[in-house]
Amino acid sequence: MGMGPTELIVILIILLVLFGGAKLPSLAKGLGQSIKEFKKASKDEPEPAKPAEPAKKENDPATKPPAAS
Repeated sequence: MGMGPTELIVILIILLVLFGGAKLPSLAKGLGQSIKEFKKASKDEPEPAKPAEPAKKENDPATKPPAAS
């Protein structure tokens, strides 16, 4: 389900009415820079390291099975 040319024209007309012709180039420039920075940051960011699991203690009562009766 993509957007056809009719939907794009309607969106552009709404943007033109809301922001005016003078503001649209600066808005488009800002949007383009934001997308560029986001892509750069997502490429540069390494995968987060998984936290180490705490070691189980032998004498810890929470890890011992219940005593047989």
